[in-house]
Amino acid sequence: MKGMDIPMPITDLLERNSKLYGNEVALVEMNPEIQEEPRVTWREYELIQPTTATPYRREITWSVFDEKANRVANLLLSRGIRKGQKAAILMMNCLEWLPVYFGVLKSGAIAVPLNFRYTAAEIDYCLKLADADVLFFGPEFIGRVEDIFPKISREMNLFFVGDNKPSFAESYNELVANCSSAAPKVLIEDTDDAAIYYSSGTTGFPKAILLDHTALLQSARMEAMHHETTHNDVFLCIPPLYHTGAKMHWFGSLFTGSRAVILKGNSPKAVLNAVSWEKCTIVWLLVPWAQDILAAIERGDVKLEDYQLSQWRLMHIGAQPVPPSLIRHWLQYFPHHKYDTNYGLSESTGPGCVHLGMENVRKVGAIGVPGFGWKCKIVDEHGNVVTQGEVGELCVKGPGVMKCYYHDPKATAEVLKDGWLHTGDMAKQDDEGFIFLVDRKKDVIITGGENLYPVQIEDFLAANPKIHDVAVIGLPDPRLGEIAAAIIQVKEGMECTEEEINRFCLDLPRYKRPRKIIFAKVPRNPTGKIEKPKLRQQYCGVRLVEAQNNG
Repeated sequence: MKGMDIPMPITDLLERNSKLYGNEVALVEMNPEIQEEPRVTWREYELIQPTTATPYRREITWSVFDEKANRVANLLLSRGIRKGQKAAILMMNCLEWLPVYFGVLKSGAIAVPLNFRYTAAEIDYCLKLADADVLFFGPEFIGRVEDIFPKISREMNLFFVGDNKPSFAESYNELVANCSSAAPKVLIEDTDDAAIYYSSGTTGFPKAILLDHTALLQSARMEAMHHETTHNDVFLCIPPLYHTGAKMHWFGSLFTGSRAVILKGNSPKAVLNAVSWEKCTIVWLLVPWAQDILAAIERGDVKLEDYQLSQWRLMHIGAQPVPPSLIRHWLQYFPHHKYDTNYGLSESTGPGCVHLGMENVRKVGAIGVPGFGWKCKIVDEHGNVVTQGEVGELCVKGPGVMKCYYHDPKATAEVLKDGWLHTGDMAKQDDEGFIFLVDRKKDVIITGGENLYPVQIEDFLAANPKIHDVAVIGLPDPRLGEIAAAIIQVKEGMECTEEEINRFCLDLPRYKRPRKIIFAKVPRNPTGKIEKPKLRQQYCGVRLVEAQNNG
């Protein structure tokens, strides 16, 4: 968009949208948790054009979005919150989430989104690590916040976002209603600190990642460019907004002033209904949700002809390695879809520092090439760039790299070197420059002196028509040091045996074949990443059934 390459704080985009598109819908919330689906078909739904608030659907325009953010900012300023102080957000996805987030930013404070799965102890830890002065929280968290209330500083402002507030907090709804909707007079610059995001915790206790407005604006511009987002697109947002993945993909809508739908639920019917009723054109899915949609189609639980899907132009996936077989399977049912995969970390302001590119579906299996404004290199353990085709650690450099791990200079120095972010992901590059993710550095299995990369084995097993999900981990072995164990989640309604898996694996090199097969559910966190520490904790030291793989 013309003039959008100049430095500015991310809040300027919201104010611009309010001026240009004030009466247009910015956000829609759909809540299948209240009602499985409206009692109408998509054709009837289109005719009634719902605009009034209902338990199932709510919406706000860009002007109302901006005014609500201003009210939040003025509330914080009235409580003495000043530039650089921290305001935490602990809420499930809802229509209030983004106005609260932008209200924090407009006050000059730093937004600190918290994972909704955190225990009371983890919430307490993260609030203290970030030096939070404010906590916005929703009704789902009353018990956890009450548990830590005696430990929280008496000076902390606790704002409850919902009805029937608990006695230890103040009512957000009542307070913001009495605050001015005028823009606060706070000077915010692109280099100012903007947000603290916490790492997903799949490799240990979460670290606090500090990002500035430059990084947030970079992600917005990049998202719009990568996916050719226009003002007429409609983005379906399903993942949790506390995570950089969901937020930064939505930034493409913010950048173009286009509509987005926040869906509270991820069942196949809920996703397809939302796409159909709200005319969504761009949908970001996690691997498990794409798997669920395909499985529901194959079981006959959903029939694609019952939905209006012709406008759906792009399905993209990120947050974890994507089995190539999944995308080939997807394109059988949705052959007109463009596809992209996005790689990133919270330390790189979420997805996009590497992306496949919608024009490169022939390279499915790669995470792609450096994203807009980014550089990449693959290095060995000494920091030297490896020869093309060799495996090494992926490093990225660009305007979205975090400033630091807040209050952790040692951890910062371990991953930030001369402006390069060392991702901890092992990768290789082909002769066309496409990068292929091999595995997490910490997940590499060393068996009998050979390096095994679980993602490669997972991708192979994912092509089995009976397997719904799979995770490969290393288990201790007195002779080989470690062996590969495959945790396999079989598709609903199907049966599978170890013998079948072993026969299927005969096409793998002998040393890559899993030595143990475990039929169980594969646990994933809210952003779709396999929780391998949980699996290792569960299965290490437990006697397992050993697979017979002919050696």
